[in-house]
Amino acid sequence: MAIRIDTVTARNKLRPQRESYWHRLSKGFYVGFRKMSADTSGIWRVRYRDKKGKQVERGLGTLDEVQPGERFDRAVALAREWLASESTGAEGAPQHQSTVEEACNAYVQFIREQKGVKPAEDLASRYTRWILPDPICKIELSKLTREHLNAFRRRMVAVPVKINKAGDARQRSKDTVNRDMAPLRAALNHAHENGMVATDFSWRAPLKAFENVSKRRSLYLDILQRRELIRFAPPDLAAFLRGLSMIPLRPGALAALTVRDFDSRLSVLTIGKDKSGQDRKIKLPAETAVLFLEAARNRHETMPLLARSDSNAWNKDAWKGPIKDAVRRAGLPTETTAYTLRHSVISDLVHGGLDLLTVAQISGTSVAMIEKHYGHLRSEVAASAMSKLAI
Repeated sequence: MAIRIDTVTARNKLRPQRESYWHRLSKGFYVGFRKMSADTSGIWRVRYRDKKGKQVERGLGTLDEVQPGERFDRAVALAREWLASESTGAEGAPQHQSTVEEACNAYVQFIREQKGVKPAEDLASRYTRWILPDPICKIELSKLTREHLNAFRRRMVAVPVKINKAGDARQRSKDTVNRDMAPLRAALNHAHENGMVATDFSWRAPLKAFENVSKRRSLYLDILQRRELIRFAPPDLAAFLRGLSMIPLRPGALAALTVRDFDSRLSVLTIGKDKSGQDRKIKLPAETAVLFLEAARNRHETMPLLARSDSNAWNKDAWKGPIKDAVRRAGLPTETTAYTLRHSVISDLVHGGLDLLTVAQISGTSVAMIEKHYGHLRSEVAASAMSKLAI
């Protein structure tokens, strides 16, 4: 059974002895912990082999100035810092200490190779927004401590969300913070898996997601309300809203469609830009295909399928204001957004009895996410089905 020294609980269970307990960082390079008696805090050490194969060992102190939960992390950082400064050339000694920024860049490249350009670009934009301007960006992975990550987490929570052009803001939800922390956690885990850092101890707990904060989407517009929203929208926006009201796509995915993505002969849409990063095809019923047949008529294949009046593609900045105006004129709930239509369509599909796997495939998400946010609607479908069995 492996002996651990990377947690307080593990160290408290160690039997006091003269010899150190060692944790391997890389070939020939170890950080150790020696506990001479039960009532002492213990001493940290570093050990390596030099070019001649001779084993060299040095003490790092008790690290009592650091919180108990941070001491292993600090010992690793000190060991690497000391080894680098000594220029010993020890086998396994790192020649370059990767930073958080480099770990993020490496993960973007990995996603580009595994999932394609669009998911990689989305990930890179998140790092540009949240990581590059943050002090954590330039810290070497081997020197990351839990306090660094806890401070980063606090900064993320403290960033307000602007709610209008006047500059009014509200506190960010923990659900949103979870989504924004996830890319950094993924990058650091990837760095750990690929040997860029010896342990994930510094971020394992600080970047853990807030639990039980994801909420079901509650705002639902029925078909009549959706028709009212479309009726009060300008013609170009109305066509875009009709698309969102008939197919459960993310607004950005619908906006990214070009004329070539619609096969008019087969009435099939190819969705090429979405969170999954993978193309998927949706066979449209005749009633839905009419919208896209009209939109694609006499237009070049590279043009946006559902374009704005100036022939440019829709984006969040372009549709946000006009949708608010249409919502106000239609007398609908003020929190109505483009995403509300996706939620409403998925709700109708689930409530209508379509199996969750098909709903997930059409929507470009997982069955688990559909079950989490819409599974409660299945109880009504089940009740309706069972009512037909009454004798």
